Amino acid sequence: VQLQAFGGGLVQAGDSLRLSCAAPERTFRSNAAAWFRQPPGKARQFVAGISGSGGMTSYADSVRGRFTISRDDTKNTVYLQMNSLKPEDTAIYYCAISTISTVYFDYSSQGMYTYWGQGTQVTVSS
Repeated sequence: VQLQAFGGGLVQAGDSLRLSCAAPERTFRSNAAAWFRQPPGKARQFVAGISGSGGMTSYADSVRGRFTISRDDTKNTVYLQMNSLKPEDTAIYYCAISTISTVYFDYSSQGMYTYWGQGTQVTVSS
């Protein structure tokens, strides 16, 4: 399954970017989605997640209050609005879709996700 992530780029500290990730309808509908990122030289880390209904969201402490995850089921797309960007936000950003349905869903666990996008580079200069 191909997830298409785009919207990355080179920006200055304090700027905003919006990432988008489109998925096939059969993959996207009613499934939880998330964004992860991999900073240079570091392991991939959780950024934000959203439930299949869109009614529940989860954020890493480092981005809470600055980033917003949302979804548009009419476009089979999940978004990540990133405001007040900092140099430490520099990373390759990946979207992910889960096919697991459980009340104990851990948005931050990479093992919960079945499909991954190819990544989009975000670089924030100081």
